[in-house]
Amino acid sequence: MAEITLIEGLRQGMDEELERDERVFIVGEDVGQRGGVFRATEGLYEKYGEDRIIDSPLAEDSIVGIGIGTALYGMRPICEIQFADFIYPAFNQIVSEAARMCYRSAGEWTVPMVIRVPYGGGIGGGLYHSQSVEAFFAHVPGLKVVVPSTPYDAKGLIKSSVRDPGPVIFLEPKRGYRLIRGEVPEDEEVLVPIGPARISRTGTDLSVFAYGMMHHYCLEAAERVAQEGINAEVIDLRTLKPVDRQTILASVAKTGRALIVHEDNLTGGYGAEIAAILAEEAFGDLDAPVRRLAGPDVPAMPYSHPFESWFMPDADRIAKAILELAAF
Repeated sequence: MAEITLIEGLRQGMDEELERDERVFIVGEDVGQRGGVFRATEGLYEKYGEDRIIDSPLAEDSIVGIGIGTALYGMRPICEIQFADFIYPAFNQIVSEAARMCYRSAGEWTVPMVIRVPYGGGIGGGLYHSQSVEAFFAHVPGLKVVVPSTPYDAKGLIKSSVRDPGPVIFLEPKRGYRLIRGEVPEDEEVLVPIGPARISRTGTDLSVFAYGMMHHYCLEAAERVAQEGINAEVIDLRTLKPVDRQTILASVAKTGRALIVHEDNLTGGYGAEIAAILAEEAFGDLDAPVRRLAGPDVPAMPYSHPFESWFMPDADRIAKAILELAAF
């Protein structure tokens, strides 16, 4: 086992898929010689050349459009969107074309492509470099939405996403690129299936659901409240679409309480979907109202570091919410 960062796990997964399958290629802004703005593709241009690690113009609709066209004819593109905030010009390509192609062709055409999207705050990026976009795409049938929160999952899920027969939105918590570290096997293939959630901390008093960077803050908060006698179970959702309803429901059946944490705005955020599942299918198991802890309903994450900290949930606020819910 080797301890690596989340971005190293991601890079290893892409490298292995490029080596395994000559149909795989990467296209995006600055992914070539520079290795990407976050260096996610560092070294791949030198190894695989300009025909497979392709620098694109600053045009997200064309990045995704190229991915769709090549996927339709048997290639396996990995399209990098430099920041989640830049994905909107490609929204029509993703939602109206990639997501619906299999349905509109009665299964004759599939779009096996990955769209990599660094998302979220915590880097002082301000309103155009800190957005969370998961709720938009989790709403769309035909798309899968994946969010790794460990190096192991980053590697295993990117490999599974490349091999998937349909389009996958692969969201990467960019604050955690180098902050999150974990062990990954060096001498065996890592594959993590799309769909199943992971119970990262078992508990009996309440269930905490999160993904991405928030998952790590939830684990930190769970350890804090354990000192006060509260045993919280933490679930890393990992896949938002399709979501692992079975694990979610089984956890709440055991604990009777649920806290959902994400950094996107509260209203219409992805946590509302988990809350609805629990309200519809686990009402009899609940001993308290389902609670959501999320970013405030303001237009954008501020640039100022104090205001950015005010916007994002952290371990302190999560621990406070856990204690309040446990006492209900």
